[in-house]
Amino acid sequence: MISITIPKGSLEAQTLLLFKQADLEIKVTSREYSPKIEDPRIDIVKILRPQEIPEYVEKGYFDVGITGKDWIEERGADVVEIADLSYSKAAEKESTVNIVLAVQADRADIKEASDIPPQSEISTEYPNLTKSFFDKLGIPVQIFFSYGATEAKDMMDCIVELTETGETLRKNNWRIIDTILESSTKLIVNKDSWNDAVKRKEIEEIRTLLAGVIEARGKVLLSMNVAEDNLAAVVSALPAMKRPTISQLYDSEPRYYAVETVVSKRDVNILIPELKSMGAEDIIEIDITKIVK
Repeated sequence: MISITIPKGSLEAQTLLLFKQADLEIKVTSREYSPKIEDPRIDIVKILRPQEIPEYVEKGYFDVGITGKDWIEERGADVVEIADLSYSKAAEKESTVNIVLAVQADRADIKEASDIPPQSEISTEYPNLTKSFFDKLGIPVQIFFSYGATEAKDMMDCIVELTETGETLRKNNWRIIDTILESSTKLIVNKDSWNDAVKRKEIEEIRTLLAGVIEARGKVLLSMNVAEDNLAAVVSALPAMKRPTISQLYDSEPRYYAVETVVSKRDVNILIPELKSMGAEDIIEIDITKIVK
């Protein structure tokens, strides 16, 4: 059996949703840090701060963890990244966030990172990433650890902060001048656990379920019946993951075929009327919960 730690805070809601959609529901109350998953492969579940998770997984306190690429890099954790789960605090859909360097919007003298004067004061929750970035530039800076709300530290010359859209930074008079790291949500594993044949099998099975949910998001299954004379036109209009599945209907005259394919939810309301105009009939749109490749 394996142990798992998931992130508390901004990623928590989307992580709980992911596990629920994977039929691995984590039932948790506001005061419970050790919930359970009713699954024979999973023994322990803990909810911890994402900043802590890379180190705890590296040291073997947990077999598996979910955290951001930013915290793996910041902590310098020696773990195995086995899946990019590509969701953020605000969205189920594929999403990345950026660790950015920003200056006050009115600093016209600073256009890029190399313009930062030596000994500038920088506030950040990512002191190691920030130091490494400026060491590579050869610019000595003073780094002040931020305990949150970094965008409020307008007494600083610069800040290094996590952002999805940059909107909060702009509202607080900050201007982004460089990106230090692109980050997304990662499924990570302890190296010894990954090398254990029994645990690895269980971990890979859990990964398959979680990745199947991620792959299915934003997609639907379209099923329809098509007369033989219209089949070529309908198939040519279908965007398929590979190729549509086509099977002949039993004892139909004229000859009809059942056609199934997976398409983007984003396009389906445009596609369905188009397919109908080409002769598709009995069109059914079906939600998909998992796609396992």
